[in-house]
Amino acid sequence: MADFVALLGTKGGPAIRPGSTMPTASLLSIGGQRVVVDCGLGVSRGLIDQGMRLQDIALIFITHLHSDHYLELGPLLHTAWTAGKKTPVQVWGPPGLEVYWQGFLGSMQADIDLRIEDEGRPDLRAMVSIHEVTVDRPMVFDALQVTAIRTLHPPLIDTYALRFATAEKAVVFSGDTAFLPALADFARGADLLIHEAMLGEALPALLARVGNGDERLMRHLLRSHTLAADAARIATQAGAKALALHHLIPSDDPDFGPDEWHASVAPHWNGPFYLGHDGMRIAF
Repeated sequence: MADFVALLGTKGGPAIRPGSTMPTASLLSIGGQRVVVDCGLGVSRGLIDQGMRLQDIALIFITHLHSDHYLELGPLLHTAWTAGKKTPVQVWGPPGLEVYWQGFLGSMQADIDLRIEDEGRPDLRAMVSIHEVTVDRPMVFDALQVTAIRTLHPPLIDTYALRFATAEKAVVFSGDTAFLPALADFARGADLLIHEAMLGEALPALLARVGNGDERLMRHLLRSHTLAADAARIATQAGAKALALHHLIPSDDPDFGPDEWHASVAPHWNGPFYLGHDGMRIAF
């Protein structure tokens, strides 16, 4: 099985509009395992478009509890179940994820019970286990070791960057975060750093387009996310072999395209660079 990351959804934030990209979700293939990282709206379709059978999902990580990162977790697992899944799934994420999962199961109880009785399916509720991400010790899955550090994404506290490593390869997801110098050490020598990014000059137009926020939304963006130039600085300081930007803010403004993103990154990064778009597959 080839090593790659597929960026299934590359939009920062939960809203979608005609012509926009989809919220955050990724598929990581490393060391013979496939891991879903975040489950924003559209993750099920994104996985299918990558040729993955939903019933093969076994391991999912959720970086934090903002809707654009976990809104479709329940529907993904339910859809995998209806597609024939019979084997266990581990879901790792922040405290509070179990509450979401139990709420989803409660909302779908009638359907789940009916399909068990009427179609002879195994009980979905017994197949999924929810675990809290640990920052004090690695999470180990055969040859794959996953480590986490907390990021800077107020007002949330339990928000994580994740490093997925085998003996040969390492990939780091920044998660959502303000500029965090500690990420440079965390991503040291990674084959690929996938970092969220924001284009500062495009933010006023974005807020005008959102339409139902106020100055608090701009304050949130500036204190909780990373400018593209700073993401490039982190990659350089980390000595990463390649940099990909995703969770783009904004990702769907025709007045701010690849030229502006490249101009922000170029002064601070001279290695292989990928400006994320939905469906992009990056080998490493």
